Amino acid sequence: MKVQNISLKQNISSLGRGVSLPNQYRNYCLFDEQRTNMIVDEKEKALPYIDNFLKTANTEEQVLDALQILDKMLDKKVKGIDKMYPSLSRFNDVTSPNVQVMLAGIYRKTLIPDAFGPLNKMLYRQTIMPNSPYFDPTEEIGGAIMEYLRAQSNINRVNIK
Repeated sequence: MKVQNISLKQNISSLGRGVSLPNQYRNYCLFDEQRTNMIVDEKEKALPYIDNFLKTANTEEQVLDALQILDKMLDKKVKGIDKMYPSLSRFNDVTSPNVQVMLAGIYRKTLIPDAFGPLNKMLYRQTIMPNSPYFDPTEEIGGAIMEYLRAQSNINRVNIK
């Protein structure tokens, strides 16, 4: 068991290494899929380590690597990621379109109520000052906002009946 935790800690401490950002030939990031899968397979056990990592991550590559792991964990129905909003919110005002898209994807899947305002701020900022030559971040940000509205609409419909 201890070896597994050391391996998990080592994998998380290496986040950001080997990340390739979008470029003129590719409009998406590339990540170390083997490392990603090893961390995702740890499920809830990995969340405290990722949360701690996000509190000190200081490069775009580190942040993106951690966020894409959380996104994949959400696809695998890992519980507790919504509780990480205090650490995630640290990046709400980051102007990187890559980080904004990853955050929007996570917020779209978790529907954390506190993230609705920051999503609107990101969308507004992107519409007045677009900053990605390789893709349009407003698609994912707007999609996340639409998911919040759809979910709220469903709640209101249930309450009316």
